[in-house]
Amino acid sequence: MEINSDRSVKDQQVTAVISQVVRSGRERGYEEWLKGISAAAREFEGHCGVTILKPENKVRPEYVIILRFDRYENLCKWMKSDTRQEWIERAQPLVQKPQDVQILTGLENLVSLPGSDAKQPPPRYKTAFVTWIGVYSMVVLVGRILSPILASLHPLLAQAISTGLVVALLAYFVMPQLTRLFSKWLYPNQKKTK
Repeated sequence: MEINSDRSVKDQQVTAVISQVVRSGRERGYEEWLKGISAAAREFEGHCGVTILKPENKVRPEYVIILRFDRYENLCKWMKSDTRQEWIERAQPLVQKPQDVQILTGLENLVSLPGSDAKQPPPRYKTAFVTWIGVYSMVVLVGRILSPILASLHPLLAQAISTGLVVALLAYFVMPQLTRLFSKWLYPNQKKTK
């Protein structure tokens, strides 16, 4: 759970993305557990909210919990707390395997370069620019393709579906490709390692 030691990074909002596969038939118990652990997390200093994404189908069978804290130090207090450990132990009969936890401090995670020895993220303006290219292109493309298909749905549901698709495309396909395309600009002094 280590991140860049730069003070500016440690003082910015941080997100933990936690994914968990629940045992078949234990979903109701797990969702009750989620309510309890979410309430417990809210009691900790710096808690900025939690978003829970339920499984949609067999392609994405896990629950995804997006937990936000105002700074890395406060997230660590929660993640290492006895309270959280007790809740994690309670979940053991409900889940197939331990949680997968990723700590994100900002947009720089979208432009991380696989196979690189990069110690520092690119400057924020570069990260923001490349992310903007990805977001703009996906919003336009997905909007044009899905608008006719989603027109009969409630606007909020249609928007939720299209933004979910945009985020998935960005995270898994678009940003890795843009990062490779702009790698020399994002990481001008970095060497690729094998």
